[in-house]
Amino acid sequence: MSIDVWFAWCLACVVISITPGAGAINTMSNGIQYGVRHSLPAIMGQQLGLACQFIIVGVGLGTLLASSNSIFELIKWLGVIYLLWLGIQKWRQPFIPLKNRTVCDLENKRRFWQSTLVNLTNPKATVFLIALLPQFLNLEEAQLTQFSVMMFTSIAIDIVVMLGFATLATSLVLWMSNEKYQRRLNQVFGGLFIVAAGLMASFQRN
Repeated sequence: MSIDVWFAWCLACVVISITPGAGAINTMSNGIQYGVRHSLPAIMGQQLGLACQFIIVGVGLGTLLASSNSIFELIKWLGVIYLLWLGIQKWRQPFIPLKNRTVCDLENKRRFWQSTLVNLTNPKATVFLIALLPQFLNLEEAQLTQFSVMMFTSIAIDIVVMLGFATLATSLVLWMSNEKYQRRLNQVFGGLFIVAAGLMASFQRN
């Protein structure tokens, strides 16, 4: 892969990562609730989901998803239901005094796998990779090497962007110390998860 092609891929990854979506909403929600450091499990979970999306496309399963309406719709609606569930859970979340807030390993694991599912159940990402990856692959070079470079580049960029979202979200932490404002923010993020579910439900392939 030439350096020019790699830079073009980096630019595409930055644009994709900073575009608001379920992943960004999930990261900002965790950033407000737990702070940047304790948002890392959720951020890394999203990267596992992204890596799985790359592998799905790389081994050819992505082509099956792109060609089978029933499988595509099944995965899409599983993602919609999951985002709706996250939205309802966030909307109904009780007040948690931040000064008494502790984060246990079990909770970190739960948020890790929850965030993995956020990315993994998004068929739009799979279809997007199917459309985008061939534009950057040089068929005369080792495809596995190119594929690996693009996957790890995408993951690295997304980690940086998500850390930025989490850091930005911590500016709202003072609001979270007030019960009224914390409930309002939880309802805002719960609503955003539900909106993301609606957008996923309305997504149609060309």
